[in-house]
Amino acid sequence: MNKQTISKLNLFLIGVKSRFEENSNIFKNIKITYKAGSKNFKGIGEYESPNIKFNFNGRTEILSIDDLINKICNYSINYDSVTLIYSERGTDILIEADNKNVKMKNIETKEDDSKDLSTPSETSTLLNRNYYIKAGKADSLLKEINIMTKDGKIKNDKIRKYNQIDHYVELFDEMLNKLPKKQTLTILDCGCGKSYLSFVLNYYLTEVKKIKCHFIGLDYKESVIESSKKIADNLGYRNMEFHAIDIKNYNPKNKINVVMSLHACDTATDMALALGIRLYSDAIVAVPCCHRELLSQYSYDPFKSILKHGVFKTRLADILTDGMRSLLLEAKGYDTSVVEYISPLETPKNLMIRAVKIKDENEDAMSEYLNLMAQLNVYPALYSFINEW
Repeated sequence: MNKQTISKLNLFLIGVKSRFEENSNIFKNIKITYKAGSKNFKGIGEYESPNIKFNFNGRTEILSIDDLINKICNYSINYDSVTLIYSERGTDILIEADNKNVKMKNIETKEDDSKDLSTPSETSTLLNRNYYIKAGKADSLLKEINIMTKDGKIKNDKIRKYNQIDHYVELFDEMLNKLPKKQTLTILDCGCGKSYLSFVLNYYLTEVKKIKCHFIGLDYKESVIESSKKIADNLGYRNMEFHAIDIKNYNPKNKINVVMSLHACDTATDMALALGIRLYSDAIVAVPCCHRELLSQYSYDPFKSILKHGVFKTRLADILTDGMRSLLLEAKGYDTSVVEYISPLETPKNLMIRAVKIKDENEDAMSEYLNLMAQLNVYPALYSFINEW
């Protein structure tokens, strides 16, 4: 190719370099095909932190992005044309160059709408909805988290879980416009377990919404942390880190934008909420699990004749626990909403608490909270954690 074409190609590649330097965590590979006459000569570059391992004509080199661009341009002198595909998670960039022209365009990952998802079971079915995590586009993710079979079908016994995680993404998506823009969103998953929701949100934010993000998973179990690390490695999700640690001992190095917790038992949910408050996180999302703490504490004389029935006392304890959690979040300056995460037919532990930071403190809400503590004769764990940490 002539020098004028190579000069134009270099300009396009400088744009590719900027993308790599801005967010190398989502870089997948770069594939190059040179053409001379009827022959093709192919090369591939793959990430090897912080550089790129480039193989061409049987030779492998570790190159910086600058060196790779120079090498691509220098090689182009000897060929009639070059086709280059720069692949990121969710997007491919195609560059084609010959002596007549240099063109570049983005290629979105195509969805396979014809895919047979599954034959639904009698008790749990795929919903008639536009899924946020779409089979076809998200196959690699769904297979890795054991929702989909190797041949691309949603497993019958995982349909309910698929519906649940997709609805979680929908509810999370409703908060996105309230979160900081034009910066990396850092999301902390407390009691992450195998981190399925973090992987799903990572996929959605990175590959669907094109939002730069970083995930941190915390759990005291070494085994689940190792499992999460392995899944992240298999998926190529380099914008994730996992730590085996008690969340009370965790001190982040950078600003945390979102703290989330799914089905953390009893006061473990309170620990997650308290951590989010202590870190002044922009948002907190929690789906509580069991509620035991207030059941043994609270009493209320006007309801004495009702609460003598254990089932009523237990159910009211659940409501009081999450109600007081929500009120204390409001007192700490969060705009708080409580929604049904999934149908109560699936599980009675189906509430999601969503809180977005809007101001420093709400004195009226704190006064109401303290009055409730006195009237109910309770000292909730969340209040304790906030004041003791």
